[in-house]
Amino acid sequence: MKGLLVVVGASVGGAVGWWLGAFVGVMTAFLLSVLGTGAGMYAGARIFGQYLS
Repeated sequence: MKGLLVVVGASVGGAVGWWLGAFVGVMTAFLLSVLGTGAGMYAGARIFGQYLS
């Protein structure tokens, strides 16, 4: 279950980061996508730890 939440968080975070960065340029979109992926992974693991473990 934890892995599923981490993957979903990474996907959503990366997509949001790419969408926000695409207004500026491709490299900004890539950078924000990487940061969003990391933040989504952290959020997914944190949600699991607080509510499901």
